Amino acid sequence: MTRFLITYHGMPYPEREVIEPLRRALREWTEKSLGSALVDFGTPLLLGGQLSDGQATDAVQIDGYTIIEARDLADARALLADHPYLARGGTIQINECVEL
Repeated sequence: MTRFLITYHGMPYPEREVIEPLRRALREWTEKSLGSALVDFGTPLLLGGQLSDGQATDAVQIDGYTIIEARDLADARALLADHPYLARGGTIQINECVEL
């Protein structure tokens, strides 16, 4: 199995009053849809800063991450096709983790 880093983009952090219902729905979806494919549930992320070796560049906001295992990219896409983050209008990026 291959590991994939899933990053979430494009959605502002939700207001306090809706965080708990969203968190509960995400956990229920994760248990139902990912099951044993889940490696690391991850966490929401807040932009802290960015470093470069010279020219300043615009930081890219990553709203959170998850790590899953799947046979290949097509399998990873299928596992994530009905992710609740997509229903809220966000974008999910799938990156294959390469063993060194």
